[in-house]
Amino acid sequence: MSTPRPPMRIVYLLYRLDVGGLETVIVNLIDRLPRDSFEHHVIALTQCGTFKNRIRHPRVQFYDLNKKEGKDPWVWFRLWKRLRQIQPDLLHTFNIGTLEGVIPAFFAGRPVTIHAEHGRDSYDPKGEHRTYLLLRRLLSPWVDRFVCVSKDLHTWMVNRVGIPEAKVRLIINGIDTQHFHPGPNPPLLPPEFTSEHPFIIGTVGRLWPIKDQGNLIRALAHLRHQHPMGFQRCRLILIGDGPNRQELELLAQQSGIADRLWITGWRDDVASLLRCLDLFVLPSLAEGTPLTLLEAMATRLPVIATRVGGVADLIQDTTTGTLVPPSNPEALAAAIAQHLDHPSWSQEMGIRGRAWVETHHSVDSMVERYLILFRNALLQKTL
Repeated sequence: MSTPRPPMRIVYLLYRLDVGGLETVIVNLIDRLPRDSFEHHVIALTQCGTFKNRIRHPRVQFYDLNKKEGKDPWVWFRLWKRLRQIQPDLLHTFNIGTLEGVIPAFFAGRPVTIHAEHGRDSYDPKGEHRTYLLLRRLLSPWVDRFVCVSKDLHTWMVNRVGIPEAKVRLIINGIDTQHFHPGPNPPLLPPEFTSEHPFIIGTVGRLWPIKDQGNLIRALAHLRHQHPMGFQRCRLILIGDGPNRQELELLAQQSGIADRLWITGWRDDVASLLRCLDLFVLPSLAEGTPLTLLEAMATRLPVIATRVGGVADLIQDTTTGTLVPPSNPEALAAAIAQHLDHPSWSQEMGIRGRAWVETHHSVDSMVERYLILFRNALLQKTL
């Protein structure tokens, strides 16, 4: 009778466990990987926020390393000590902020190392920062596998960063289409958003520069002149919070649309709020495979998104969504006007969008690909 194999011990290393698409992927992995086969530990270089409460798995360990602002070389020593204690089989790092963690991991026991790139930051939206390109190249020998969540990132990782293609895996993000689904509008909107047959436009995301919600506010201001009749119906919801909130509120006041804007702050009922919308807009400057866009499409919403990163892989322009150039409020306003003027076409687009997500972006398919990656990487390491 064979002895049962012990569970694979995984450490997920993040800069901060906070609200976001990357963090949602981790939640889905922890909750959906076979429970008897994996043991999960989450380490945040800074802190694990309340987002950890979304994990339903009862046996997950969380650790805060309390990194100081700016340079804090001692955080890597604290990581080394923690990894020595945990002795993981696999270390999974995310984005450039945690990549250096592969070095203390090597000296703490040489686990399998997997590094994932989920998108780009506001200080490097095109992925051309020389220091970070060099850092990825220098640390690549310490990484067993790289994961990219979009074809755009995969091409960049191989051709621009210079990582051998054999070490890079493409795993597209997936979502739970049973949780994000169409349905009746729940009574969640403020009174001024429910009168005069409104047209509710919304977006979901952290309020910071790379998400460029200001472009959406400017587009609505342009719509006042391009389409005054339609503008009267429009209301705008920004679902999320972040460091740019006051700047966006000021921009709305200066643009004359403050009375049409609702910034909700962080919410646990995003799926319900999406069902209150008539149109979803993703105005970002850079993206990997944005979960919020997939969630909106799964809700059967018509969508407009900027043609950046992996977005064009998710949307067939004018079929499952509308693509516009980034930082172009005039083009975005014109696209919104098209949806205002052609409601049947807009609704059909939403129907096709959900069908696309159900076929190509299920969360179960994503988890299965990570399961294969984790097991194969560990097997090759032990050969």
